[in-house]
Amino acid sequence: MKSVSVSGSPRENVGKKDAKNLRRQGLVPCILYGGKEQVSFSMAELAFKDIIFTPETCLVKLDIDGKVYDVILQDAQFHPVTGKIIHCDFLQVFPDKLIKIDIPIDVVGTSPGVIKGGKLITKLRKLRVKGLMDALPNTLEIDISKLNINDSVKINQLNVEGLEFLDPANAVVIIVKMTRGAGMGEDEEEAEETEETEGTEGAEGGEGAESSEEKSE
Repeated sequence: MKSVSVSGSPRENVGKKDAKNLRRQGLVPCILYGGKEQVSFSMAELAFKDIIFTPETCLVKLDIDGKVYDVILQDAQFHPVTGKIIHCDFLQVFPDKLIKIDIPIDVVGTSPGVIKGGKLITKLRKLRVKGLMDALPNTLEIDISKLNINDSVKINQLNVEGLEFLDPANAVVIIVKMTRGAGMGEDEEEAEETEETEGTEGAEGGEGAESSEEKSE
């Protein structure tokens, strides 16, 4: 797993007033738990660019007053209007303890079903897994090179050494859906369009004939 190093400062006071003061200074109030004791600290908002605003899951080397912790981001809260980060929770992790974490998927390959006109739909963009710190990848690769129209990839089809998938076994991760005209050759599509056009014209002609008969009556 990719590692990112950041630093934080211990919070002398804890409360809403102190949190507001920190945010005015461009700092984010944070809490670290999972170890022997809970630690309240603050971190510069800019330090989150490689933690939150990235498509990969990462291990964070968090330095607080010279003491370094291995942590992962557990939760982030955002302001409903400005979208700024207003609070974060970090979980301390250890090499010999299992971790539960969401890891983003990375779609690789080209689907034959998509080439034929099908539509690739991603149902789950992150998967919940459990494993030791050293076994956790940045992303989970899902190969779609064998997916035809109406084929899918489910959780129970995935197998990554050292990881246990925690989402429902039958949950669909990716599926190639049938679309109108998918799987047809050009001649078949043209024939279908011609039939529809002729059918429409015939219907219009029928309406015209009925109108003439009504007038003659």
